[in-house]
Amino acid sequence: MKTYEWILFDADDTLFHFDAWTGLQRMFAQYGINFTPEDHEAYEAINQPLWKHYQNGTITAEELQNQRFDMWALKLGVSAQELNMAFMNSMAEICTTLDGAINLLSALQGKVQLGIITNGFTHLMQARLQRTGLASHFDLLVISEEAGMAKPQKGIFDYALSMIGNPLRDRVLMVGDNPESDILGGINAGIDTCWLNTHNKPLPTGIVPMYQVASLSELQNLLLDEKQLIATVS
Repeated sequence: MKTYEWILFDADDTLFHFDAWTGLQRMFAQYGINFTPEDHEAYEAINQPLWKHYQNGTITAEELQNQRFDMWALKLGVSAQELNMAFMNSMAEICTTLDGAINLLSALQGKVQLGIITNGFTHLMQARLQRTGLASHFDLLVISEEAGMAKPQKGIFDYALSMIGNPLRDRVLMVGDNPESDILGGINAGIDTCWLNTHNKPLPTGIVPMYQVASLSELQNLLLDEKQLIATVS
C-alpha cells in the first residue's frame, strides 16, 4: 500500500486565504486612495503576466514585486519598494487559515513530516506563520524568493528535497490548489500530487494529479482513514 513520509503543501489558497483585493484596498487606504474594482482589474492585468514570467524563471522575485506597483509609485510619488512592503504588511494583517487547515496539520503532526513549498515572499510567509502560530508544525519551509526559482520548475523541488536528505520520491506528496504550479511542478519532480479543488474547476489538459479533494477535511480523511496513506514517524 502507498504510504508517504513527507507531505509538502503550497501556502496561498491551500493553507492560507489569499485575499489580494482586500489587502490592496487596505494598503491603498493608507495613501488616501479609494481602490476600486476598476483599479484592481488594471492591477491584475499587470500582476498576472508578471507571475507567469516569475514562474517561468524569466524575472526575479524582486522584479515581480516592484514592477507590479511601478504605475502606482509614479502616481503617488513613492517608491515601488515602499508600496510592495505596505502590501506585504497588509496581507499579513488580514491573514487567516483555510477551513480545516489547523485541524489537518494538528492531526498530521508527529505522524508524518510536513513542509511548505511556496511561490511567495519571505517577509509575508514568515509573518503568516508567526501570526497563525503554525511555524512549529513544519519541518521544511522553502520560499521561492530565497530558493531563486519557482514552481512548477523542477529545480525548486530538487532544492527542497535535498534539504531533507533526498527521501524516496514515491514517499513524498505535494498538495496544492494551483494545477499549473503545484500539480505540474510535483509531476515534473517525479512526486505524487493532490489537487485541492475547492471550487470544482476543470483540470487543465495534460495535468493529472494522483488525488483530488474538495476540502482540507477531505484530505485529512484521505490521509488518515483506515487505508492510511502516511508512514508514521518513528
